[in-house]
Amino acid sequence: MNIKNTICLALAITFLWSGHSISYSQNRKALLTLSKLSEEFEALSKKVSPAIVQILVTGYIPTGNGSAAVFTKQRGSGSGVILDPTGYIVTNAHVVDGARRVQVILAVQEKRADASSILKPRGKIVGAQVVGIDRETDLAVLKVQESNLPVLILGDSDEVRSGQLVLAFGSPLGLQNTVTMGVVSATARQLRTGDPMVYIQTDAPINPGNSGGPLVNTRGEVIGINTLILSQSGGSEGIGFAAPSNIVKNVYEQIRASGRVRRGIIGVNAQTITPLLAQALDLPNSGQVLIADVMHFSPAEKAGLRVGDIILSLNGKRMENARQFDVNLYKVAIGDDVILEIQRKTVNKMVKVAIVEQPDDPERFSDLVSPEKNLIPQLGILGLDMSETIAKMLPTLRKKSGVVVASRSNLLYEQDQFVPGDVIHAINNQPIGSLAELRTFLKNLGRYDPVAVHVERLGQMRYVVFELE
Repeated sequence: MNIKNTICLALAITFLWSGHSISYSQNRKALLTLSKLSEEFEALSKKVSPAIVQILVTGYIPTGNGSAAVFTKQRGSGSGVILDPTGYIVTNAHVVDGARRVQVILAVQEKRADASSILKPRGKIVGAQVVGIDRETDLAVLKVQESNLPVLILGDSDEVRSGQLVLAFGSPLGLQNTVTMGVVSATARQLRTGDPMVYIQTDAPINPGNSGGPLVNTRGEVIGINTLILSQSGGSEGIGFAAPSNIVKNVYEQIRASGRVRRGIIGVNAQTITPLLAQALDLPNSGQVLIADVMHFSPAEKAGLRVGDIILSLNGKRMENARQFDVNLYKVAIGDDVILEIQRKTVNKMVKVAIVEQPDDPERFSDLVSPEKNLIPQLGILGLDMSETIAKMLPTLRKKSGVVVASRSNLLYEQDQFVPGDVIHAINNQPIGSLAELRTFLKNLGRYDPVAVHVERLGQMRYVVFELE
């Protein structure tokens, strides 16, 4: 009996709990159905659990203030899921980001059919290599030197619907091989306005340590990677979020192939057609997607797209707003084509458009830095000295000197004011030409001193202002 087919037991249980008069045979049938459902969940858990791993990390975080900052060893843990029998594992980027040592605890494989001990030995601990990290989706791929490992397959997250039963696997609070059950609360949940990354929301209990573990459907397919929770207490409050499997698949395949993720674009700026916009521009409908701009020399321009075209569908999927369009484009790999159905005045036509790499990829500097050499703890960034090579990776600069912000450091301060690609030219009117000059200047500042950092961002100068922590 399929799990979905047994959900009808909820009705029988409702009758039992509410005191309705039903026969002994009906009572017995309901209890047998409940028992059967329990057995099927047990079988599903037994099938999935061997492919779940616990991840142990050791890293160093800066402690202290200003020039007194020192590195302190810190340990942490998370979860992961094996997707390839040769040892490729997917987890969250924040589980392993900044780690100096990564180990994986493989699940114990029960070879005896009559194994009955409720106390399982700890699994095999093996070293793991970080193949690549994608901070934008908070995903990472690890590799262990093992073979013939149990695996799970990635399902189609586009088929996920609210109300579906799901199981969350992982090692919450370090408790290895834990499973919880819930439903899909919502799909395509966007946590930040304008962010193309969306999540599956679930009420399956997720706690610290579950990060990186899979969210699994009743067929045992991975439909998401558990990523974060919203909580006032720090524990599970039934609001958990998982990265959808279709996005996971794209990131996993790119990192496995090249060690990094390249973002794809077609070169248009899309806007949702609101009732007011439709009225002002005499457009035929609202709740669709309007092309507001086509970039010069872009694939969209080469394909013949024009400002004013209405996007009806992408790869056969109806587009109802600009956010949906951006999210679906986000999943497509570079080098692939998408088929757009557009409406131009009264004519509908199909257009094939190539996906090319997004310029100014925020991850383009990540391979050039390390916390030991490039961390500026007072600013919460990893910085790079300007060089001819680095300059070529940036837009045309007004001043070809300074310190380049390679990434924000989540090891300490997490200053939202800086973005990768910023070039620091001065602090408090003091010119800055190198990392050494930046560190020397910051040593003379105290806690809560006001700081005005003059940065160049995409050809424009601006001040980033805050108090030093």
